[in-house]
Amino acid sequence: MSSEAVTTVYKVTGMTCGHCEGAVTEEIGGLDGVTSVKAVASTGQVTVVSAAPLDDESVRAAVDEAGYELAGRA
Repeated sequence: MSSEAVTTVYKVTGMTCGHCEGAVTEEIGGLDGVTSVKAVASTGQVTVVSAAPLDDESVRAAVDEAGYELAGRA
């Protein structure tokens, strides 16, 4: 069984700076199976690479923990 990485792009509202990007990256990066996170405050996009599809509620909880709001998938 081959394990291909899954890339998902989310829209996060409220990020305005590098600190915001870091907070979101740290929280989402802590989720099981996540191998890469790239948050871009200027676009509000967060690109997540994971070993398997992520549960949207887990991602939402991580974004909430960072102090921002998950607006959905981009």
